[in-house]
Amino acid sequence: MADKSFTFSAENLLDTEPEPFTKLDSLNSRSVWFVTCDHASNLVPKHMNNLGITSTEMNRHIGWDIGALGVAKELSKILDARLISGNYSRLIVDLNRPTSSPTFIPKTADGTPIPANINISEKEKKERTIFFHKEYHLNIEKWLDRLILEGVIPVIIAIHSFTPVFQNFRRPWHIGLLYEHDQRFVLPLRNELLLRNSNLIIGDNQPYAIRGPSDFTIPVHGQARGLPHIEIEVRQDLIEIPENQKIWAHILASALLSVIENNQPFGIINNVDRKSHIIS
Repeated sequence: MADKSFTFSAENLLDTEPEPFTKLDSLNSRSVWFVTCDHASNLVPKHMNNLGITSTEMNRHIGWDIGALGVAKELSKILDARLISGNYSRLIVDLNRPTSSPTFIPKTADGTPIPANINISEKEKKERTIFFHKEYHLNIEKWLDRLILEGVIPVIIAIHSFTPVFQNFRRPWHIGLLYEHDQRFVLPLRNELLLRNSNLIIGDNQPYAIRGPSDFTIPVHGQARGLPHIEIEVRQDLIEIPENQKIWAHILASALLSVIENNQPFGIINNVDRKSHIIS
């Protein structure tokens, strides 16, 4: 059995602790931009005792996407975009994984055992899933439904960050553009970014690739709905401080705006039956 001192209960949240996610609306109801930041925070409810790991470990990349929230917030401000961001650590549940994924509630993360997640009960998994994952994605779904009903085709921009070195490999990319089947946003964005800085090293599905059940937000809310989308990974050493987060947000915003301006309107490209992984 998992240690009871780590057991999550919504009733045990303090009044000072936030809701599972934060939503910031656009001032312009016709804005097409929809920004997500799944791994925005490394916060853990106090009653879960930091999941049994040290604060030093939680402050590493295993607990969150370092710098990503600062970029996402600034980007949403420049674009006047809607923004939804997770308020708790990815080690509780990973908002960007289907519930069936082995890394949805990871037992280890980059070699670090997570005591709270070892031998976790099904009851505990369900409690966490409903409170953190389900509500986050249902809110995205409802928000997108409303926009489409009002005649707005949302462009989903998922902001993440990645470590400069992983398993002794120094990653050369400054940013990565991630996608699966729908590639229509990739080349235009890549070209616009290189127009602004020809020295940029841009990963094409690097350092990660979206492959079926590996991700959740883009496959479910973007790809399966036929909405224009892109997942952007920025290297963490480039966005560790607020000043650099703003710089990169401006670089991305300028390129994204040009993609929309210089290309045919991006519409809904398919009418497939959506396979939802959201627990009802």
